[in-house]
Amino acid sequence: MEKSQRAKVDVWIEGMCVLLLIFYLVATLYVAFMIYLTAKLWAFHYFTSTPFSILKKVPGISSLPQQSQQMREALNLPDIRRGERINILLLGEDRRPSEKGPSRTDTIILISVEPNSKTVSMLSIPRDLWVPIPGYGEGRINTANLIGEKNGYPGGGPALAKKTIQYNFGVPVHYYVKINFEGFKRIIDLVGGIDIYVEKEINDPTYPAYDGYGYEPLHIPAGWQHMNGDLALKYARTRHGSSDFDRLRRQQQIIMAVRDKVMSLDLIPKLLPKLPELTQSFSDSIQTDIPMDVVLELAAIAREIEPQNIKRAVIDSSMCLSTVTPGGAEVLIPLRDKIRPLIEELFATPTPVVTQTLSQEAVEKQKLAMEGAKIVVQNGTGNEELTEKVVKFLLDKGFQVVAYGPADRTDYQHTVIVNYTYKNYTLEQLALIFNVRPEEIRHSPVNLEGVDIRVIVGKDFSFPSEH
Repeated sequence: MEKSQRAKVDVWIEGMCVLLLIFYLVATLYVAFMIYLTAKLWAFHYFTSTPFSILKKVPGISSLPQQSQQMREALNLPDIRRGERINILLLGEDRRPSEKGPSRTDTIILISVEPNSKTVSMLSIPRDLWVPIPGYGEGRINTANLIGEKNGYPGGGPALAKKTIQYNFGVPVHYYVKINFEGFKRIIDLVGGIDIYVEKEINDPTYPAYDGYGYEPLHIPAGWQHMNGDLALKYARTRHGSSDFDRLRRQQQIIMAVRDKVMSLDLIPKLLPKLPELTQSFSDSIQTDIPMDVVLELAAIAREIEPQNIKRAVIDSSMCLSTVTPGGAEVLIPLRDKIRPLIEELFATPTPVVTQTLSQEAVEKQKLAMEGAKIVVQNGTGNEELTEKVVKFLLDKGFQVVAYGPADRTDYQHTVIVNYTYKNYTLEQLALIFNVRPEEIRHSPVNLEGVDIRVIVGKDFSFPSEH
């Protein structure tokens, strides 16, 4: 019995050691604590509706199963062991200890880990970005969590936040980590504080008090500063004398500072004796849906990721248009044509290195599978028999057709492609197959839920001779 208990403790300590090393990947070490404490499956959501209500589902595509492993397969969750990219949404709650109920998210950072190239990407998203929130009209992007919690959304506020990010940026969001102010401060204090280089002096006489009443004047001199949790939180949140974009950069700076501290070899032995205390104290500060097996898989590659392989970016003023809504709210309108190249740079999976033993067809299918573009086919010719023939043809070629049906009319003379996201290889291949002219490729400024590319087949289409 004693041996069994000791073995369990050893496994716990070993697991915590490797988890410490991946802190900077998800901007918080204590994902593991929540997973161990809850020891249950997190709720996943699945949207059965489609933006094209007239479309038929492709035969063979089943509905969401109930068992955990089947859920992951149905939701196309990545397998890190096969080198598949994993994307995690970090949410920082804008809620003080005195406040109860649903909250907005003060921090929104999309973190991506690419196992094969051993790279990490971080994209900070402005909280005032005005975007479509699936199923709830338009609003600030930081209200998605609030709306989801208030309306009993499947999976809660984080699930709607994940869906909103995916809907607007075309990047699949697999998991989330949500942390509140108290958890943020505790983490910084746990590692003994962090060292931050402050580029410009910060003087904010109207920084809001932590309890929500009155002010706590904030002054941080320029230069290197050692910060405890309370000061680091203020440094991350203040906007006085600067923009929200500067605040986003400071948040990333803090994440990297914590990463540097945690990666110190002398830190792990100091943290291990505190595990019982930490397990209890962090249970109300951090929420996540990352399964333990995924956490451990991330830990396995963390030590191989060098600091220079961590890319950081912010959606800044050059990619947004500042405006005021009819209701008087000051918001940022995303300039999607300027954001797209950044998304492509940070989140596009590198083209695989293919050996010469693979045929050209196999290479093309492999590239299509890696992009995973979801395609809708619509028949604009009036020839009803053509629809299923085109769908079968595309499936045989390795394309992922998720729905098909008639177009809005039957007199399309030329095939039209509507591009909603950033699946460029798939887009190029479809343009070649359907011989689509450049002027017939349309780039939509608004993403369509669950669809990357829409093909409207015109009367000019004919199957290749080898078909």
